[in-house]
Amino acid sequence: MIRVLLVDDQPLIRSGFRALLDLEDDIEVVAEAADGQECLALVKERLPDVALVDIRMPVMDGIEATRRMAADPALAGVHVVMLTNYGMDEYVFEALRAGAAGFLVKDVLPEDFLHAVRVAARGDALLAPALTRRLIDRYVSRGQPRPARAGSGLEELTGREREVVALAAQGLSNDEIAGHLVISPSTAKTHINRAMAKLHARDRAQLVVLAYESGLVTPGTS
Repeated sequence: MIRVLLVDDQPLIRSGFRALLDLEDDIEVVAEAADGQECLALVKERLPDVALVDIRMPVMDGIEATRRMAADPALAGVHVVMLTNYGMDEYVFEALRAGAAGFLVKDVLPEDFLHAVRVAARGDALLAPALTRRLIDRYVSRGQPRPARAGSGLEELTGREREVVALAAQGLSNDEIAGHLVISPSTAKTHINRAMAKLHARDRAQLVVLAYESGLVTPGTS
């Protein structure tokens, strides 16, 4: 059973998502919160598998709540998915940096919403290739591209792991990475998992952020 915490300051939004989730046999909504502070109290009490958190809320916004959850070892099993009104919300990249596994637009189709909850519960990042490329190009490119720097952890990666991380940062799935490098999808996943461990990335979303912030990949790379 997938345990879900809904966090949004709009009761109508929460009730709509809850109505969808309550119809599923493998998903249970364990609690609802109206702001980030309430979210933190409930997530520690209920320990959900997935926390669906609105980015913009009163008292404490979703980004700060996500940052605090990611910093708490006791909440390592909680996968945060940010909710936004716009696919390119200016705070989305900041949310990924804070520890979110991905994001969903609030007008997402019901079937895509349910799929996303299940994907997040498995520990996979919600980073569709096209959205990943647009997100990175739009927000990371605001700064100057930086060369890979010492101390970033990149020196611990093998050559193949660096290749795989670079492709993941371009938005490729494990299957696409496998096809590009002529390896099996399971091998691609193994390389991703090893790179995450070496770079201390919480999940694939943070691995993508680290790839750009370390200079391994620069905006516009294709």
